Amino acid sequence: MSTDVVGVPELPFPLRAHGPEGNWSYADGVLTGRAGPRQDRFVPPTGEALDTATDAPRLLGAPEGDFQLIARVTVGFTGAYDAGVLYVHVGERAWAKLCLEYSPDVPTVCTVVTRGHSDDANSFHVDGDSVWLRVSRTGRAFAFHASRDGERWTFVRLFTLGDEQETGAALVGFMTQAPMGEGCTVTYDHLEFRPTCPADLRDGS
Repeated sequence: MSTDVVGVPELPFPLRAHGPEGNWSYADGVLTGRAGPRQDRFVPPTGEALDTATDAPRLLGAPEGDFQLIARVTVGFTGAYDAGVLYVHVGERAWAKLCLEYSPDVPTVCTVVTRGHSDDANSFHVDGDSVWLRVSRTGRAFAFHASRDGERWTFVRLFTLGDEQETGAALVGFMTQAPMGEGCTVTYDHLEFRPTCPADLRDGS
């Protein structure tokens, strides 16, 4: 686990690198990270033996209370399941991903929630290599939303990863993955942090 800290002025908490080297950098409002060959974070629900690629670069911090973390995510797709991710971590087998993923050959908003083992769900296709993603905490629950323009938000998922104390201590931030390919570079811009949850999770706001 890396101890590198990356300062992102749009966020009111420090971000620390976890997992494999992600070459994280920040400049002029843009955060950049890179996954190496066949790096992923997934625990097969079928109970199959884990592949050797069971971790991916993450850059995480610990916000307090309810919040919204927003970013426009742009992925340099080169292989199947390459993705840029907003990530929530409660424990080694309790975490979740909101992804813009090449799934397997069309850019798609996808989610994974892991409680011991991972599930895997596709939401909607995206034209191009960018989409806006938002992760929110509301009490003991987390919400995932995505948007094509950063204005009108599509509700994707509502879930919890533990009790209120566990959820309140969650690490939140960014991840890159390239499960099948030789690597993937992701940029995150239009970064924004709001210290409240959305007033209504399903009205598009």
